Amino acid sequence: MKYTKQMAIVTLLLLGVSGAAAQSLGDYARAARKNKTGPSAASRHYDNDNLPTGQQLSVVGPPPTGDANSAPETGSENPAPAATTAAVDPVAAAAERRKAAEEWKTKLGTQKEKIAALNHELDLDQREYRLRAAAMYGDAGNRLRNAAQWDKEDTQYKSDIEGKQKALDAARQELDELQEQARKAGMADKDNGKDK
Repeated sequence: MKYTKQMAIVTLLLLGVSGAAAQSLGDYARAARKNKTGPSAASRHYDNDNLPTGQQLSVVGPPPTGDANSAPETGSENPAPAATTAAVDPVAAAAERRKAAEEWKTKLGTQKEKIAALNHELDLDQREYRLRAAAMYGDAGNRLRNAAQWDKEDTQYKSDIEGKQKALDAARQELDELQEQARKAGMADKDNGKDK
């Protein structure tokens, strides 16, 4: 008993000393930041402290047509073609992006409505089948008299439900593909209706 008490006291003392001597994560991060030499040329790390504000950042998606950076370099001394490509109307470009976004929203909205309609039909068929099954199995006399007819109707209902389920799954797959195409076209997830 005495030995156990002594071990417990020694353990508590050691834990207290090690806890007091431990460096906090914040202190370690500050020390690492002080010791850090400038960014290396091989890898560039951007954070809020060194994010460039005077330069233009790249945007994911296809480049806009007529961008000054994508002007073809020619050996001719005629600067007229380069000047016309550099003079892009930002209002027209924004209107074009808005138009494309609206087209994608319309496509995605139509597909979502189709999915909702298929889901509603499937839900109604499943409810109707459950009600008919409950009525059939609830009455033993009806089950005995109409067993062949019930088997035929049961098979038909199950095949209808299965067909509607497959159509719903195909519509959901098509929606996923449309959302992926919209993402590849440069639409943001909030614009293409992808729920997270």
